[in-house]
Amino acid sequence: MQEVETQSLSEQIAKHIGEQIIRGELVEGERIQELRIASELDVSRGSVREALLLLERTQLIEIFPRRGAIVSEMSALQVRALFDMSCLLLGQIVFRMSETWRPHEAERVQLLLEQLATETRQGNTEKFYDLIFQGLAEQHEMVANPYLMRYYNEILPSLRRSYFLTLNISKRELQESFELFKAVTDAVLARKSHQATLFMEDFCRHLRNLVLESLTRMKQIELAWARRSRR
Repeated sequence: MQEVETQSLSEQIAKHIGEQIIRGELVEGERIQELRIASELDVSRGSVREALLLLERTQLIEIFPRRGAIVSEMSALQVRALFDMSCLLLGQIVFRMSETWRPHEAERVQLLLEQLATETRQGNTEKFYDLIFQGLAEQHEMVANPYLMRYYNEILPSLRRSYFLTLNISKRELQESFELFKAVTDAVLARKSHQATLFMEDFCRHLRNLVLESLTRMKQIELAWARRSRR
């Protein structure tokens, strides 16, 4: 990785580390090794430190004096808090979209729904949710609220980390997610802003519950392995 403009490089490093956390390659409680990252990416340690400060805003890591950067815990309490905030932000995003969309933007929403239907049939859970949440993050023009979009983009990596746990859900559960989000888009295109917000809340609650179920299973497996290793 070449040193280009400092801020751009820091964002690239932050994204690299963030993806490792999202995919479970770096686990909760693990310390981020600055020297290893700098050597791996062929960048300066100062650039890595700047990247970690950017990454801290996403709640994927915590930075402690003398201890450095630690991968944030993912507990049921934190998942609930994350979805409480996500629900508020996403509700406002679809509310604004309902009131401001233009014909060419409505076509993009319809295209998104077609893509989601394809991913649902194929059982591509990660791609399905990425299309939704990263797609909504790109609607700056329709939403026309830079503060709202900035806060949403800051929690998006943590949101991705949470739904990455749901990759093994059944096609039936994925189909239910599709139907719930279709209700959101139908309300948006009908300019029923309050309905769109309520349907988005339903969608978020459904996903939150899937994440919590997956998290519980993961913790149970970790506990079982810990007990076995002590025998």
